[in-house]
This record gives sequence, C-alpha cells and structure tokens, in this order.
Amino acid sequence: MGSCAALRALAVLVWVAAAYPVVFRARPVQALAANWGTRALHPLPGDITVRLLRDNGFDKVKLFEADPPALRALGHSGIQVMLGLPNELLGPVAASVNAAEQWVLQNVSTYVSKYGVDIRYVAVGNEPFLKSYKGKFEAATLPAVQNVQAALLKAGLARQVHVTVPLNADVYESPDGKPSSGDFRPDIAGLMLSLVRFLLDNGGVLTINIYPFLSLYADPNFPMDYAFFPAPGAPPSQASVQDGNVLYTNVFDANYDTLIAALEKHGLGAIPVVVGEIGWPTDGAKNANAANAQRFNQGLFDRIIAGKGTPRRPRMPDVYVFALLDEDNKSVDPGNFERHWGVFNYDGSPKYRLNLAGGRPIVPARGVRYLSKQWCVLRPDASPSDPAIAGAVEYACEYSDCTSLGTGSSCGNLDARANVSYAFNQFFQAANQQKAACSFNNLSTIVTTDPSQGTCRFEIMIDTGRHELTGKSAAGRVASSATWSAVLALGLAGLVAAAW
Repeated sequence: MGSCAALRALAVLVWVAAAYPVVFRARPVQALAANWGTRALHPLPGDITVRLLRDNGFDKVKLFEADPPALRALGHSGIQVMLGLPNELLGPVAASVNAAEQWVLQNVSTYVSKYGVDIRYVAVGNEPFLKSYKGKFEAATLPAVQNVQAALLKAGLARQVHVTVPLNADVYESPDGKPSSGDFRPDIAGLMLSLVRFLLDNGGVLTINIYPFLSLYADPNFPMDYAFFPAPGAPPSQASVQDGNVLYTNVFDANYDTLIAALEKHGLGAIPVVVGEIGWPTDGAKNANAANAQRFNQGLFDRIIAGKGTPRRPRMPDVYVFALLDEDNKSVDPGNFERHWGVFNYDGSPKYRLNLAGGRPIVPARGVRYLSKQWCVLRPDASPSDPAIAGAVEYACEYSDCTSLGTGSSCGNLDARANVSYAFNQFFQAANQQKAACSFNNLSTIVTTDPSQGTCRFEIMIDTGRHELTGKSAAGRVASSATWSAVLALGLAGLVAAAW
C-alpha cells in the first residue's frame, strides 16, 4: 500500500461499516480493479501479468509509477489504467508547469498515442496528507494537481484522462464514532475543500484507501468480526454502530460513509469517490493469513460483483484491490506484512480460492518460467548452533525477504535447522541461484528435493533472464549477475572474517 501508514489513521475512525435497511438499487458490476505494484526482486513479466488480469476479469489497474514495461504490456489490452505520479515528484511538478507538461508528455501522451494504453486517471501523489508526513507534501499537492490538469489540457487529453489524489483515511474523522458525524481533519480541512472543489470542477474523482486489516493491527482490542463483511444471513457484529436508522456492521461501509458525510457537509457530495486500495495480507503479522484474506476478499469481491455499495452510496464505486501480487522488495517499515498483500503469489499462482461471477474461481498466471528446481539449505552435517550461523542468516536476510519467518507467519514454526535453511534459500533464489550464493562458510549445500514444510513454502524464483522485466528491475531493481557477484564477494569475505 502506498505509504501504508493507514494503520495510524483507521484507529481514529469507527469500528465500522454497514447493512442498510432499504433495498439497494445496485447495478451488478462483474469487472474488477487491482493495484499492480512492481517492487519485486523477480517481478512477474508484464505480458504475463496483463494476461493474468484479463483471465480473472480485471478491467482496471492502478500503477504507482510510470513503469515502462508494465505500460507497454497494457497497450491495446482493454484494461483501463490509473497512473501514479509519486510523492517525490510533487514538488518539482508543483513548481513548474513545464515540468508537469514534460511528465505528461513522457508518461501519458506517449503511451496513449504510441502504445494504445487506455490511461483514464493520473493519481497525483500517494496519501500525501498522512499525519506521519508532518505536512511535507501539503503545500505542493494542490498546485501539482492544477499543473497536471493544465498539462493534460495542453496535450489534448483532458477529456479522456482525469486527475485524482489517493488519500489515506486519516484525512477525515468522526468525533462520536458515527459516520454521519464525519468531517475533515481540522488541520487540513481548508486544503481538502479546495482540492475536492478543483477535482469536481475538472471532472476528476476523489480516491480513498481503506484498510480494515490495519485497524486490527493497530488495536489489539478491535473486534475482529467487525473488520469483515458479514456473511449473508449472519447476525450483525456486536460491535455494530447504530447511526440513526442505519446499522453499520462492518468497517468498510462506515469508513467510506464517514468520508461521504464529510463531503456532503460541505456541499461536495457530488464528487465520485473511488476506493484506491483495500485488501488483506497473508503473512508477516498476527491475523495476516490466507484464511482471513480469503474471508475478507471474497466478501469484497461479492460486493463488487453485486454492485452493492454503502448506505450513503448504494452503488458500489470502482474498488482497486490491494494488491494483485506480492512484492518482496517493498519497505517493511510499516510491518512485515507489507510484502504479502497479493491475492496472487509473486509468480501469479492463487494463494487461496476466490470466486468470481458465477462461482468461477480465479486462475493462475500462464507461461511463467522459473529458475532450476534446486534449493540452498543448511548442510546435514552442520549444526544450527555453529557460531557462524547467526551472521550468515543475518547476511542472507539483509539481501532477501525473510519476513515469513516471523512469529505467527507461515514459516514461523520451523525448527532451528529449517529456519536457517529458509534464510539461505531466500538469498540463493534472490541471487538467481548463483553457485556462490550457497557458500555460507561451507555451512550450506544445494539440494534438488523440495524442503518446504507445512505452510512454509521454499520458493523458486522466476527466471527473469527469460522474460522482459517490469518495474525498476529493468533499470537495475533486479540485481544483475555482476552486481550479485559483488554482493557475494563482499558479503562472503565478511562472513569468513567474522568466523575467524
């Protein structure tokens, strides 16, 4: 999720969401939308990802940045794109109309005209008003939005491409916990009103990120069933919130309607509100597991497919599921779960069953090519208590993803030997299975029998050398053989020195 500090926001809001006592005049919407993040060491190739989206009924996608391979792959695909302009560019774009024009030319006009990409929105910034940013992006956001709009007009794209700003739920609050009392955060209320008015006047939409999981993560006393959509016929959560004649029974509905109430309070209720991020991780924290993710996302998918919105907005808006794929190179500052939001694993394989319209299950990616079926593990004759082990594991996890080893995670119950083997293999796979990547002071060996145990999967990475890369991998995010050789030489030399 963008910055993912949403956990600091949702705790402010109600333990919320809703069942509505009148009939929903909802229009069934069978198509889905997803966030496609590319911060992976071995990203799923663009053409395969686009096919995965289409095979599973996704007709809209959000990119956090203008990733060339991903954009090229989306050309003539029939998938509508929301394209992100990162926070670090807000300042330059706000300060210069020319900078905005150049960004639009390079990242919007080119891909629309040359590659046939159906770009519908430019998402200016990502959660720029987060409390944790302490106002860092507040002054630049609206001017950046205005300059991007001007650039789209100049490029002749303003009828097709509209502006939006994805915001975290901490931009609004409810003093008594009821959605109808919703209003904007006092310190940014004036800015929010100006921003929304500009979006409304120029055909834009407002985008909000809502994370029920983070309510649980931030507050151990949060009522768990309130985070999920109630099953049909199930009694309402005991934590349900009565708001006038509306009973809010789940956090999504109440959270969304708190924003709608705030907009209506200021005469801005006509603005369309898109849900830019919502989902549930499968690993890296308590309550982050496949069973909970399946429960939440199936409830979400059912609502999207049925077109069932909230009490204040009975028609379901566009909802971008977070996320399509796991990303093993994302920052874990918010928590280890940050790398595990995908409905699909890193390779496009489903993590759990999700039913689409008509009960059809989601299907895996096709045409994925992997590295050889081999794994790096602790040598049978090596002891997990060897003094060199701690340094070797620390080194392995510095350059690869070991977040699944945490307490309560999918690999959290491994014994000492398997724990070390998992760390070694993660590094070995991240380094493209180079032989030197399995040389931890002669503590490791390469095997061809899958060492996976129970819920813990010892992965084999995608063979990126046989695919066009997506993400910054194309410019070096996936380390080249030469880069990994340097990492191995320096690191292994350090391990040898430490052993002595």
